[in-house]
Amino acid sequence: MDDPLHWRQLFRLGPAQKDHRAALRAGFGVFLPLAVVVGLDRVDLALFAVFAAFTNIYGRGPSYSRRLQAQLRGGGLMWMVILLALLAGSVLDVGTDAGMWAAIGLTTVIAGACSVATGLLQIRPAGSLFHIFAFAAIATLPFDVTWWEALATATATFVLGLAIGQVGRWRQPEPERLRGLAQPNPAEQPLKPVVRKAIWIESVGYVLAAAVAGAIAHGLAPLLSTEHTYWAMVAAVVPLVGHTTRDRVARGVHRVLGTVVGLGAMAVIIWWSPPTWGLLLLIGLLQFGTEMLIIRNYFWAQVCVTPLALTGVSLAQGLETSLLYDRIIETAIGASVGIAVVLAGSAYGRRLRGRDQGRGA
Repeated sequence: MDDPLHWRQLFRLGPAQKDHRAALRAGFGVFLPLAVVVGLDRVDLALFAVFAAFTNIYGRGPSYSRRLQAQLRGGGLMWMVILLALLAGSVLDVGTDAGMWAAIGLTTVIAGACSVATGLLQIRPAGSLFHIFAFAAIATLPFDVTWWEALATATATFVLGLAIGQVGRWRQPEPERLRGLAQPNPAEQPLKPVVRKAIWIESVGYVLAAAVAGAIAHGLAPLLSTEHTYWAMVAAVVPLVGHTTRDRVARGVHRVLGTVVGLGAMAVIIWWSPPTWGLLLLIGLLQFGTEMLIIRNYFWAQVCVTPLALTGVSLAQGLETSLLYDRIIETAIGASVGIAVVLAGSAYGRRLRGRDQGRGA
């Protein structure tokens, strides 16, 4: 039953950790800025609010001071990625094949760089999945935006996230505050050389997975009639997080299966065709559901993530059924590549250990 690849793990919930608090912050943190941009009739800026709202997923612990530090690190890195994506989008011509290859190359650089950054800064969740998603989605936007308006939207959302994270700070009971501060804080401890080395080694996996998935997805795009190459790059790095090889492979499998079920929910949303305000409420609820489940069951979290991601990136362009096809194809490509990278890395590690043992003998 403890085997992460056992089918029953799809339905097993891990222990609750007062997830509703983080989920409420995340839900309101994305709904409120989206409500503002829609109220201002600037739905073209919605994507920047969506990604800057990732600030709210950092700092899940009970300590308000540590949450602020975690959100400054995590949200600040995301803000930098948004800025770089705006700069890249201003020079890339993604309407051409050369422009798309350049976007894939730059996204691959982001995959490796942000993997290292999250490791060295001890940002949790670790890895560069969110940063790949944000950079590629913004850099390949099919419409123009005014850069300072986009950056102002992201900055305001970032600051709002910091403020939401501190709600209740001055009413927190003293015993709870002390318990929060008593918990170990890895971010305050210097990283050991072996950990730093591991961070750089892991970044190679992120670069390989993102590059190969992007290349395959873009190369097959004319044949498969897909238009969202970066979704494959996002899915490719999902299996790279986990304690064991089986844990990582399970994440890749759960990503695909959760996407399939989530696409069913997305099909209902497209058929329903709710008004914009209805979509905003839906995004807030889906973000809440994601944060409630992401630590406890990755499969069910993906059921929420899939319609959340598709709705969030499509607010300005409208929901289309073609999104369903692209999502499953790109996810299958990416997850397959990611699992292959994990298995290759595991095999290489066993080979090195065997060689070292042979020398020791």
